[in-house]
Amino acid sequence: MFSLFRWMVRIVSAALIALALGGFFIWYFAARSLPDYNATYEVAGISAPVEIVRSTEDVPHIFGATDADVFFALGLAHAQDRLWQMTMLRRTVQGRLSEVFGAETLKTDELMRRLDLYGAAGASVAAQDDDTRTALEAYARGVNQWIEQVNSGALGRGAPEFFLFENTIAYWTPADSLAILKLLAAQQSSQIETEVLRARVSMLGQDWVRDLMPDVPGNGVGALPGYAQIFPDAPRATQTATNATPPLSPFAPRALAAASNAWAAAPGRSAAGGSLLANDPHGPLTAPSAWYLARLELSSGGVIGGTIPGIPLILSGRNARLGWGITAAWADDQDLYIEELNPADPERYLTPEGWKAFETRRAIITVKEAEPVTVTLRWTENGPVIPGGHFNLAAITPPGHVVSLAWTALDRQDTTMSAGLALMRAGSVDQAVAAGERVVAPAQNLVLADQSSVAMLTVGALPLRDPAHVTRGRMPSPGWEPANRWKGRLPYAENPRFLAPEGGIVINTNNKTVDRAFPAHVSFDWGDSQRVQRLTRLMGEREVHSRESFIAAQLDTVSPAARGLLPLVGADLWFTGSPAPDGTPERRRQRALELLAAWDGEMSEHLPEPLIYAAWMRALQTRLIRDELGPLAAEFTHLEPLFIERVFRNTGGAARWCDVMQSAPVETCTDIARMALDDAILDLTERYGPKVESWRWGDAHEAVHDHQVLGQAPMLSWAMNIRQSTSGGDFTLMRGMTRGTGANPFENVQGAGYRGVYDFADPDSSVFIIATGQSGHPLSRHYDDLSELWRRGEYIPMSLDPALARAAAAGITQLVPIATEQ
Repeated sequence: MFSLFRWMVRIVSAALIALALGGFFIWYFAARSLPDYNATYEVAGISAPVEIVRSTEDVPHIFGATDADVFFALGLAHAQDRLWQMTMLRRTVQGRLSEVFGAETLKTDELMRRLDLYGAAGASVAAQDDDTRTALEAYARGVNQWIEQVNSGALGRGAPEFFLFENTIAYWTPADSLAILKLLAAQQSSQIETEVLRARVSMLGQDWVRDLMPDVPGNGVGALPGYAQIFPDAPRATQTATNATPPLSPFAPRALAAASNAWAAAPGRSAAGGSLLANDPHGPLTAPSAWYLARLELSSGGVIGGTIPGIPLILSGRNARLGWGITAAWADDQDLYIEELNPADPERYLTPEGWKAFETRRAIITVKEAEPVTVTLRWTENGPVIPGGHFNLAAITPPGHVVSLAWTALDRQDTTMSAGLALMRAGSVDQAVAAGERVVAPAQNLVLADQSSVAMLTVGALPLRDPAHVTRGRMPSPGWEPANRWKGRLPYAENPRFLAPEGGIVINTNNKTVDRAFPAHVSFDWGDSQRVQRLTRLMGEREVHSRESFIAAQLDTVSPAARGLLPLVGADLWFTGSPAPDGTPERRRQRALELLAAWDGEMSEHLPEPLIYAAWMRALQTRLIRDELGPLAAEFTHLEPLFIERVFRNTGGAARWCDVMQSAPVETCTDIARMALDDAILDLTERYGPKVESWRWGDAHEAVHDHQVLGQAPMLSWAMNIRQSTSGGDFTLMRGMTRGTGANPFENVQGAGYRGVYDFADPDSSVFIIATGQSGHPLSRHYDDLSELWRRGEYIPMSLDPALARAAAAGITQLVPIATEQ
């Protein structure tokens, strides 16, 4: 027995030693890819020595003799910290994810090949101006120099992920950077899904679409024909299974399309006498963040702000004289077309001039651990053909037809990169406005502030449509009818713009910017109707503003949707009935109503009221639409405030939604509101216990910064993912967009990846922050060191003072040219 015990001890000890050694070797090899920020590298591709001064937060401040040398160093710094992220972005837009991940990402690759954004980017390289091409080439040399350093110095393959997946890293090219810029357009798009969903709801009849997808308040729109009137043969079985978003697709679900806030105050509205600007672009919360902070010392002066690794641009930031911020414009820059096939030859489609052959090309997609897949790519005069398996297109495509896509991001002479570099060098609002003319896609609202004025304008190509367009771009239209085809683009001077406004303040929250008639309308669908109400109020409450008041607005967690909807929905429920015994469902309902009646709409993580409100509204919308829409109701994953308001105000007879169609009694909106509240309380009780006062919004509204690839991997997710209890919600200025689906529908999955506040009374007091950390390496202390600051609403300094950068340096990387032999 004793001998057996000794052998058991030996076996267990050996296993523990093997485990420890395995862990050590994993750590050792993974840690090899941690860059040394105090190293000196001899590199090819620069004209003179370059310094990369790293702040304590790992923000690189780059100083070089020429602009090309500075962009070279930015490429190297991006690659040092985010090489895996950059290669993932490139693979996504190239349609080459399946080489690494196998058949799981085949559908995403197929779509990206059909769109050919990468081909459009490659063609656009020649369209850039000389300075931009020089910057792109220098940036690419910098990325490639780091790849060479990794290979020659055995630096852990550049990132830990390369030990688990394909580790061959192709050299960077200028087209790669242009392609990632186009990928941003895909990430911000929502019009495809909106057109399809409107068509599907339209085919249900009853004019449901008018209430459920209403126009944002403003000038009215004339009646449009129903989709079934345009295409009588379109499938009527609209209650079909929904196509789930494929893995690693850049196209987000409609409810999670891009959002952002930006606003500015002129010197006359500033307490310190200098212009102010705030910006917080929103996007999926990931680890690492999509954003990366950097400062560049160019020949035109210093520029600092937020970049996207892979792109040599400060997308939101400032120089010494000008600040800029961006918001998604929600321009209707995509149109779907139904193309009729020739019954005698399906390789031809109908055009205004008659039948025409598709432009075709074959593409081979390499799939890990599977046979390569060959796809036939087809294009029409309107754009690429998209098969019915994407975006639920099969649900609205008549037999004998296919769907094509017109989209400004497919432009093969796209000069958006040149516009961005010109903006970084601009010294005034006027110069920035001039630079904006070259933006093609993605369309953005550009908020500007210089030393004396502020402005906001929409930049990007806006399609010029015929006034006779049958659907006005709101649903797919017949591609063979001339009136439905794009006629070019609106002149830049007709893009919405607000220059030096009399009130001294410009704002945008993805809200409706203009009330212009079609076809100069910009869009019928906008990203916000709620946050703009809160921001308008906050800006109007003070005669003059400060950096602190702008920060307070950026971190505001009051929900205008909650403030507006609760009095409507609960109008006949407040303080009704006799007090019920403690512990009963009736008492919990009464207590919930008591809390909500006294609540100010602040979506604080520490309170129960936001959780009760969110669960109630979710249950209410589900009860209102599920009998009318059937399975199609699952498409509406998030609260639609304008719809709820229309129903409870009975706008246009919208209270009809409250009656359950399958039941004999006629239910009122009060009945549905009460039943929905009971549904919500029952669910919350099962999740969080019977004591209403102990519920916390933060327990449900946890920010989910997940690694895109390894976030769900057993044993790795704990090291790769960042989770935090957060305040805010779907409609707060400090946005914390909920997931809307699954077992945890209130998880915070989308928010401000970057926040910046720029003060031109004292420019070096400007501040910024990103949601995670600068490094993409989970073993780096800079992987998540900014995340807690971000959660608490804190910032880091945003100074252009070189002396301050060097005085607080945590490391200085020296790049010196390789000595040439004489």
